[in-house]
Amino acid sequence: MIHEGIKAEAEYKKLGTLPDPSSTSNKEMQIVLRILRRHIEEGNHDFWTKMGQNFHGLSEETTTGVHRLQQMAKKGELLFKAINVNDSVTKQKFDNVYGCKHSLPDGLMRATDVMLAGKQVVIMGFGDVGKGCAAAMKACGSRVVVTECDPICALQACMEGYEVKRIESVVHTADIFVTATGNRDIILAKHMAQMKNNAIVGNIGHFDNEIDVEGLENYPGIKRQNIKD
Repeated sequence: MIHEGIKAEAEYKKLGTLPDPSSTSNKEMQIVLRILRRHIEEGNHDFWTKMGQNFHGLSEETTTGVHRLQQMAKKGELLFKAINVNDSVTKQKFDNVYGCKHSLPDGLMRATDVMLAGKQVVIMGFGDVGKGCAAAMKACGSRVVVTECDPICALQACMEGYEVKRIESVVHTADIFVTATGNRDIILAKHMAQMKNNAIVGNIGHFDNEIDVEGLENYPGIKRQNIKD
């Protein structure tokens, strides 16, 4: 927000142009640009510039966040000092495994309130996050299946006693799907169309684009119902 705000205020002072949400198809960026546009229209022409001048630095604790900061640094766009917390061993080998091990069942219970025992749960990805998630679901009494494209990680899952399958083999039977790959387009709209009624789909990886939300929203006849505020 600060980086985009400083950029927007500089362009407004130089060219008189306002941030244009229609200039991007990224929904999150559209929200950012709408907020920045509103600030400038309300007369706050140097709000973010002043904030940037008083901003000392930041810490980043996600793999993707560090990747983005490194990209900005290489381009000379990073305006502040940044501490890379993510690459600390005590973050990756502890938070990724044990933090997710705690937050996955907690998140599922808060969002859906279903009983996890006896459910078939598919953990997609068996890295540090996937390992913690699979262990948590197993401890809840779930029947855990792992999908994994890396042969070593897949073998690790097998040696831990998990079934290792492709999504196509379990898409019709599983109750809960959790993406933990750090990649995109893991669960597509075509997969969700084949899932049984009341199947739960969630993401604990870097971005929500592990799940094809856009494809789901544009699926013919789709209806959206907010089950919990």
